[in-house]
Amino acid sequence: MKNLLRPLIALPLTLLFQLSCEGQMMASRDKNGDIPFKKTVLFSEFVTEGVAVGDVNNDGKIDVMAGPFWFEAPTWKRHEIYEPKLYVAEEEWSDSMLNFALDVNQDSWVDFIRFDFPGKGVYWHENPQGKDVHWEVHLIHETVGNESPGFYDVDGDGRKDILCGEVANRQMIWLKSPSSKEDLTWEKYTISKPQTPGSENFSHGLGFSDMNGDGKSDVIIRDGWWENSGDVTQPDWAWHPANLGEPASQMYSFDFSQDGEMDVFAASAHERGIWYYENQGDGSNQKFTRHVLTEEMSETHAAAFADVNGDGKKDFVTGKRYYAHMREGTGALEPAYLYWFEFVPGKNPRWLAHQIDDDSGVGLNVVSEDINGDGLTDVVIGNKKGIFVFEQKRD
Repeated sequence: MKNLLRPLIALPLTLLFQLSCEGQMMASRDKNGDIPFKKTVLFSEFVTEGVAVGDVNNDGKIDVMAGPFWFEAPTWKRHEIYEPKLYVAEEEWSDSMLNFALDVNQDSWVDFIRFDFPGKGVYWHENPQGKDVHWEVHLIHETVGNESPGFYDVDGDGRKDILCGEVANRQMIWLKSPSSKEDLTWEKYTISKPQTPGSENFSHGLGFSDMNGDGKSDVIIRDGWWENSGDVTQPDWAWHPANLGEPASQMYSFDFSQDGEMDVFAASAHERGIWYYENQGDGSNQKFTRHVLTEEMSETHAAAFADVNGDGKKDFVTGKRYYAHMREGTGALEPAYLYWFEFVPGKNPRWLAHQIDDDSGVGLNVVSEDINGDGLTDVVIGNKKGIFVFEQKRD
């Protein structure tokens, strides 16, 4: 059935979900649950595959930061963070792969964090406090591994930190965000021994989520997970090998099947497939079984967990990364779909597929949160097709 569906890929993705094999844990379509989104194209050229949001000018409104630009809400007036360069989607990668926002120097102005190409550095750009100038740039770390580095509060101090690989030693690390105005160093802490998987520049699949139900977030890669003992500053976290599938994007754990064991969500970065790995073990004896949500969406190189419809359950947002490997990638020429998947819990959980757009897709990270203060979850994207805002609307 999978091969028979390939020639039908030009059909709307919602129809393809309906044609999927019976007996598999596939995403299904529920038209009654559709939510309208207002699409705004902020920029229609390729400058970034990352995006972040924050109140850049301290006017109480959430703005969009994406590569060389920030866009001022609510009119989305464009300003430069650094000298922009336009890239050719079919031939190049940009110098802005993932973006995040944090007041790094604690001067009450949000700053901009930018990851360069995998294996290169990560930087923070200092907010000039309302001046119309390019932002001063500072190096955070010179080599970052894994194509889904994360921005999480690793040590629980209320400030987000960076979780990534260190290419030089092939080691999983986290970089503590500065907690003092006087010292803006991002202190490095090691999680794994050197020469460990998941830390190379082109590694795929990384998450920070509770894997054993003890309330502490662990570090997940597709080869297994490192256990958080409670003291995240100590090196050599305990390693638990597991088969969590193919190269993926952001990974998350949750008890999807409601049996008391933590399961894992993953989406294929460069092939086809979105899956959840059901933990059918008992306590420390974990055994993961893969369930397919869909194999029709390709190159889902970014995924975000968020309660999209406000029912108190965590859904997820993902889509196709346009020209992830130029014209040679799996499904490279297919439409750049963007979807949210509604979580329906139970012993046999389901995810209902809802299309947001068919001409945008995802980059390397997705913002899925309320950006306009109306209490509804919105979606913001930066990728090779441009920079987009999708504001959720309710009748």
